[in-house]
Amino acid sequence: MTGSDVMDVSRDAIWVMLQVSSPVMLIALLVGLMIALLQALTQVQEMTIVFVPKILAIFISLLIFMPFMGLTLASFMERISQRIAGM
Repeated sequence: MTGSDVMDVSRDAIWVMLQVSSPVMLIALLVGLMIALLQALTQVQEMTIVFVPKILAIFISLLIFMPFMGLTLASFMERISQRIAGM
């Protein structure tokens, strides 16, 4: 395996990681921003208010996006397997 092959696999792995993690992270970011705005408007600065809605939103988004994540990771594994078989 040459250096360019390693760079290609690394670049592809980073791209897959971003594709898999970005939907859940964006939803957590949006929920966090909405809660922060609500806390700023009501001046209720309780830290436990942040955790429950965020955890629920992340669990629901994981249930929704799990098929997409599985397909993305499976296609990445197929590409890696083809590279290994092609050596």
